[in-house]
Amino acid sequence: MAEFREKGYLVLPGVLPAEKVARLNAAVDEILAGEPDSLAYNIYNSVERHPEIAELIDEPTVLPLIVNLLGYNIQLHISHLTIRKPNPNNEKTASHSFINWHQDGPHPQFPRIGGVTSTYYIKTCYILSDMSQPNRGNTKVLPGSHNKPFQPQHTDVNGVLEGEVQVCGRPGDVFVFAQNLWHSGAPNHSEFTRRQLFLGYSPIWMRPIDYRTASQRLLLDATPIRRQLLGVIDENPFKYYVPGDALLPLKSLYFGGGEHSVYE
Repeated sequence: MAEFREKGYLVLPGVLPAEKVARLNAAVDEILAGEPDSLAYNIYNSVERHPEIAELIDEPTVLPLIVNLLGYNIQLHISHLTIRKPNPNNEKTASHSFINWHQDGPHPQFPRIGGVTSTYYIKTCYILSDMSQPNRGNTKVLPGSHNKPFQPQHTDVNGVLEGEVQVCGRPGDVFVFAQNLWHSGAPNHSEFTRRQLFLGYSPIWMRPIDYRTASQRLLLDATPIRRQLLGVIDENPFKYYVPGDALLPLKSLYFGGGEHSVYE
């Protein structure tokens, strides 16, 4: 908790076993087989694209951490798959080969108090390819930039910002970060293809990015916890804003001392 509070991100090694990584990569191959060939892909609502990816919605090795960082009144906010093939010439693509420095959020941005944006949601990034070295299209971050008034000297990802870190990891590692952490998607000048799968979680009163309501296919045979994460708790809309504990099975995973608040 303290490290996340200070840095705005965590790298969790060896979360997924090799067999699960292999199944996820096979699912990615199936998805890409139906897409036009490209140097880069940003595929949103990924949980709808393959059941293997949907299984990560309530991944038991990661979900308790998210609940205790963000609270238990949460849902799945976004799921997107990013692929970055080797691109030594920085060719532009329709799906963006790289993304400049930014904080995640809507337009206009989340409100700031004293120049600081609060943490409204948290993303998990499942690393599916060998990202153990920099310059493979790694995600860049500025540790601690979520906690202070900050405006980068420039937003061009090709330039180097003081204190920037390229997040490295091996297949099966998980990278967790706050939406208000300044980050970017770097170009890939290596011989490796970047494969990263992001699932984000937000308070249940926020409108999710992937869908207006979860599909019946996703809800089929869903456990109470998964139903909550898919945004289904009660027919009364007011309960999404002020839910009773009985409507929030994720509370069973919560160890914090308070009712809500980020990283107690």
